[in-house]
Amino acid sequence: MGTTAYQAELTRIDQVLAGPARALTRVRTPEGLSEAVSTLAESLNTVAVRLSALTVTSRLTAVHPLLQERIGVAATRLTGSAEKTEEDARCGGTAYTSQQVQRQLRADLGAALAQLQRLKLTFGRTLPDPGPAPEQVRPDNGDVLVRRDPEGMGRLKITNGTTKDVAISIVSDGKPPGTPQVMVYLRATESATVNRIGGAYRLYFKSGADWDAEHRRFRSGCSFKKFDQTFGKNQAWQVNLQPRPGGNADTTEVEAY
Repeated sequence: MGTTAYQAELTRIDQVLAGPARALTRVRTPEGLSEAVSTLAESLNTVAVRLSALTVTSRLTAVHPLLQERIGVAATRLTGSAEKTEEDARCGGTAYTSQQVQRQLRADLGAALAQLQRLKLTFGRTLPDPGPAPEQVRPDNGDVLVRRDPEGMGRLKITNGTTKDVAISIVSDGKPPGTPQVMVYLRATESATVNRIGGAYRLYFKSGADWDAEHRRFRSGCSFKKFDQTFGKNQAWQVNLQPRPGGNADTTEVEAY
């Protein structure tokens, strides 16, 4: 197969991938994104089988196996990440997580796309291009992200003994975790003290990576927990987020907030 016939085959492959690739940009739910990722992986595997049956001329002997390899890498990554992708979409938002998948897909295929371009061959036109990833902004340790409601005499020292950054929500007793009176950011293995806490409160914390400053949430690797006990007003407390043998404060996983 020469260059002209190979280009025609690449165009047909682009058409095969068009629908599954476009679906990534249209999903609205974490479950839908996971399904779209799995469907695209299947389509890439189908394309890889189709390419493996081709015999090419010497001019294409370098790029042809490279394209097969990179398509295989992309398919394997998508298949292996479908569950995590759904989890990340639940905490960071479906649209953002979908764009991360799209960027990774282009990165996985990048070497083959570049070599095809040097040979003046076109492939990947149907792949979505969300542009560069937004700049990540990681708050400083101890940054107060929210402070509302009347202030009091309560004091809380928090030690983040874990390997992930966390956002601590101090929530007035009886209110939902999405409306904290204070939210403070703690970097991994760091500590901070919050003063002027008003009234009895509950303590929630979420952890993860890739902080979204606008929505005050992590975009990947999220977990959401709360301390089971209520913290009394006008008292000084110390908590460590790292579970320890003999610890006296139980925690429970909660829904994303």
